[in-house]
Parts: sequence; C-alpha cells; structure tokens
Amino acid sequence: MMEKLRFYILSGIAGFIFTFILSIRNNLWTTSMTRAFLAFVIWFVLAFLLKRVLDIIVGRNEQGPKAGKSAGAGTGQEDERGAVLDLATPDEDRELMDMIHSENGSKGKDGFVPLNPPKLVSTKDPEELAKAVRHLTEK
Repeated sequence: MMEKLRFYILSGIAGFIFTFILSIRNNLWTTSMTRAFLAFVIWFVLAFLLKRVLDIIVGRNEQGPKAGKSAGAGTGQEDERGAVLDLATPDEDRELMDMIHSENGSKGKDGFVPLNPPKLVSTKDPEELAKAVRHLTEK
C-alpha cells in the first residue's frame, strides 16, 4: 500500500515540478505555484487511475493474493490457460511432393503455359541505328 502511495506522490511531484518550471517563465510565482499545485493533483489522480486500469487489465483485485487462491481453488484449469503453446504444424509433406511431381500433368489441366518472350536482338544495320540515334539527339 505504501509503495502505491509513494508512486502516486512521486507522479504528483513530477507534475508539480514540470508545470512550475514551464509556468514560472511567463507568470508570477503565485500563479505558477497555483498551477503547479493543480498539476500535482491532476498527476496524482491520473497515476491512481492508470494504476487502477492496469490492475483491472492484469486481473488483480484489492483483496490480495489470499482471496485469489480461495476463489480460484476449484478452477485449477484457469491457472493453466495460455501456459502451453503447441508449435506443431500439420503434416503436408505428401501433398507438396505430389504437387512438385505432377508439374508436367498440371500444365495440360489448367492450360497454363509459361511465358517465352522473344530475345531482344537487333537485326538492323549498325549504320541505320547510328543514323536513328543521331536524328533523335539533334535539337
């Protein structure tokens, strides 16, 4: 309990100092102190709410560990939920091997034929190509 209170107070002090340093540049010290005190209260409440929300998310309750043991004594299966991870994958080796070996047979069934583009080889005279390049580079 004291650790939680210490966390809340330290959060409030951090908010107090942060706000006071930023506020003292442009305001009187009394205005800066008032704003810093309000920041202390706000940061204290925000730390309390954050801790409460995190406790709810994690699943802790205020009664402590003894209440959790007595309430969950009959449900030992809930404690183990998520503790075991099964990393085994289904055996698909046979299907993959069949697909690889039936590569020739699948071409006819699906009608798939791989693309065979013609080679890009020029059959024109080098002089004609040079003339074309000269014509394109002229302004």
